[in-house]
Formats: sequence, C-alpha cells, structure tokens
Amino acid sequence: MMQFVPEATEREIRREKSVARELRKSSWWRRKCAGGACYYCRSKVPPGELTMDHLVPLVRGGRSVKSNIVAACKECNNKKKYLIPLEWEEYLSGLDREDR
Repeated sequence: MMQFVPEATEREIRREKSVARELRKSSWWRRKCAGGACYYCRSKVPPGELTMDHLVPLVRGGRSVKSNIVAACKECNNKKKYLIPLEWEEYLSGLDREDR
C-alpha cells in the first residue's frame, strides 16, 4: 500500500536544511549521538561518525524537528535515501525474506 507524502519545494528544503545545520550544533544532537548506536541497525558507531537522518525525508515533506531526526550510521542513511518509514520497513522485511 502506497502512502501519499507531499513533496517539498526547493525553498522549503533549503529552509529545513538550515534548521538541521543549527540542530547539529546543539547539545541535544550531541546527546543523541553520545550512545554511539545507529537508530536503524543498532550497530555501535563512534559518535562522530553518526549522521543526521530525517525519518520522513525533507524532499518528501519532512521537517527538521527533533521528533523527525535520528542518528544513523552512514550505511543505513545511504540505503534509506528518500524512503518514508513504511517504505523502509518494507525494504528491510524484503531483505529478511531473501536471507531465508
């Protein structure tokens, strides 16, 4: 089942990226990374190597708010790309089926 997610304009994306850059400098973000674990795969990663990922990507209408941002390893962040949470879960469950 496809979920409708509105696409963002270039202006909205630039604004949200600016907000994300400011959040990256915050003590909130440092605390979020301090545990050194990827939100998606739970692997241990040095805190400085974690990337900021938007659960609902900016291009899909997501915002740079704390409830939409997680710390992810580069591998998971690159694989997830512009998928929304439902699509990402479907992708992961497909991998599980391939492993069987």
